[in-house]
Amino acid sequence: MPIVFESHGFKFFFYSNEGDPLEPVHIHVRKERSVAKFWLNPEVRLAGSYGYSAVELNRIRKIIDNRRSEIEGAWNEYFAA
Repeated sequence: MPIVFESHGFKFFFYSNEGDPLEPVHIHVRKERSVAKFWLNPEVRLAGSYGYSAVELNRIRKIIDNRRSEIEGAWNEYFAA
């Protein structure tokens, strides 16, 4: 489970096996028992969540949007290997 970065107590990561065939670029987010998944293309959007409030999800989406190129770079580097 490669962790791309941590911010405000949230861990942003993806799983080593993201499906067969490989799913499109996305990021998982965890804080304590809450989890979420966001697609990155064509825009950052929520795929699903458990335990987060709407305010938290909006904050997470903004973090992802601001660090989108970093996430995409980590995804491409990891899955190109």
